[in-house]
Amino acid sequence: MTRARHGSAVVEHPNDLEIVVTREFDAPVGLVFDVLTKPEHVRRHIAPFGEDVTVCSIDLRVGGNYHFVFVTEDGTECSFRGTYLEVEPPVRLVGTWLFEGWPDAEAVESVDLHEADGVTTLTWRLAFKDRAGRDHWTKTDGLEANFDNVEDVLRELLGPEASGAR
Repeated sequence: MTRARHGSAVVEHPNDLEIVVTREFDAPVGLVFDVLTKPEHVRRHIAPFGEDVTVCSIDLRVGGNYHFVFVTEDGTECSFRGTYLEVEPPVRLVGTWLFEGWPDAEAVESVDLHEADGVTTLTWRLAFKDRAGRDHWTKTDGLEANFDNVEDVLRELLGPEASGAR
């Protein structure tokens, strides 16, 4: 039986420039990779609190770009973009990261996936170029909610077995 892992992300700050989040998903690594990289899935989870996604563009190759935009309830547009530096399906992604609301907060984002016994562990790392950029990031609730959304998409794709129904 698959259990719910909502709220189970572990957030760490290993140094002054990095944020690391670890989260497990009861799904095969290939499916987790697809949910993180295919626009039809990303569109469903990228907005952490159900905001309206207006742009979801992914060119999944080294040198390819991504761009996500969602609009909050109060009309604030949140735009994220970057360029892929490494793409190793289904286990690793590395790219530049920029939230356009914080133009001085450029970072490198990496995602590493490892599957054991049907559970995929995701390690997400954001490494800022300087402390000024890192200081913008004061809360992780949106990121944690995003990973809860990933879990919801995975459970839906896996069907009744994922919800524990027998």
